[in-house]
Amino acid sequence: MREVDVVGVRVEMPSSQPIVLLKEVGGERYLPIWIGAAEASAIAFAQQGMEPPRPLTHDLFAETIRVLGHTLSQVRIVNLNDGVFEAILVFDDKTEISARPSDSIALALRTGTPVFCAEEILAEAGIPVPESEEADDEVVEEEEVERFREFLDQVTPEDFDKS
Repeated sequence: MREVDVVGVRVEMPSSQPIVLLKEVGGERYLPIWIGAAEASAIAFAQQGMEPPRPLTHDLFAETIRVLGHTLSQVRIVNLNDGVFEAILVFDDKTEISARPSDSIALALRTGTPVFCAEEILAEAGIPVPESEEADDEVVEEEEVERFREFLDQVTPEDFDKS
């Protein structure tokens, strides 16, 4: 398993399909996962630190876990089957629950839980984007966003259909 960071949520054009983009920690592969609009909003809200006046579903689940005296210890993206990613929520007592990656990521961002991805999935669906040698973090971030935009201009969901 490789740890991944949540880069953000973007909209793939021209289909207007939301994508969550993950990047392997210490590596150069990015993993795009097509997701629903509601989950994209939930992820974006969590990344921006927005707190809605009433809890959203992921906020409610995070609070339920806390009130029941547990913690989410890991989110694992464990399978890719016919273009559909699968994840597992791993709790402090080793309980594992199958979940969609989009919901898992939204929950992980709310609870500060690390996200991991199986090496096989990164090898199959990861997109290598070599790192820039620039030292300025702002320049590197702008270049990363530009490379992602270029990637989105060229990729389609069919690119990941292995059937």
